[in-house]
Amino acid sequence: MSSNSPDDHGKPGGDGDLQLLSARLEHPFDDIDLLKRAVTHRSAASASSRKGHYERLEFLGDRVLGLVIAELLFRRFPREAEGELARRHAALVRGEALSEVAEDIGLAAFLRLAKGEEEAGERENRALLANACEAVIAALYLDGGLPAAERFICAHWMALLKRAPQPPRDSKTALQEWAQGQGFPLPNYRETARLGPPHDPVFTVSVEVQGEAPATGQGRSKRKAEQDAAGQLLARIEAGREESQT
Repeated sequence: MSSNSPDDHGKPGGDGDLQLLSARLEHPFDDIDLLKRAVTHRSAASASSRKGHYERLEFLGDRVLGLVIAELLFRRFPREAEGELARRHAALVRGEALSEVAEDIGLAAFLRLAKGEEEAGERENRALLANACEAVIAALYLDGGLPAAERFICAHWMALLKRAPQPPRDSKTALQEWAQGQGFPLPNYRETARLGPPHDPVFTVSVEVQGEAPATGQGRSKRKAEQDAAGQLLARIEAGREESQT
């Protein structure tokens, strides 16, 4: 069996796994309990303890990630305007980016879940992975200061940054501009579903534009779901345009 497998240390989430995860993060933790909390879901924590799971760390990690990415973009793109930097920033701190990094480091294998969540397949839930990744960033920050968190973020977000040489488009703005250019009313967004627990819902939103079939999108907030829906509709419009030109 490979020495890189969590199974070398017993079941996923065992104490030996924390040392393996620490090695993957390239940070030797002085307080390994911080890392333990970062990978512990509420379902697996003590019912009486708010410090036994990752949610508070998730809150902090989100802010640390935002700061590091903001400075990285500020220094890397000195000629870009605020709006362009803001669009880059939004793309790099969203759940999709976090879950991709979580998958890159194999974070799912280290999560501590209750039996019910395990059987429901929550270990592969991308929203949960994104939350845990934010918590891991907070654990690095609390244990090793900003330099520890910054090393991890720069190492794993640089590939995402290089993948988009131009600032990403704001899908809602782009769809609105397209509709206005066609002489149509503004796009109409409507929430169609809200699933998951109250503290971590997933929104589904539908968007309609005159002359086009509705498109749907999902996200951990209504704003993100609206952006996803707008992006889906724009992609369909662009595909239809390309087909008409062939």
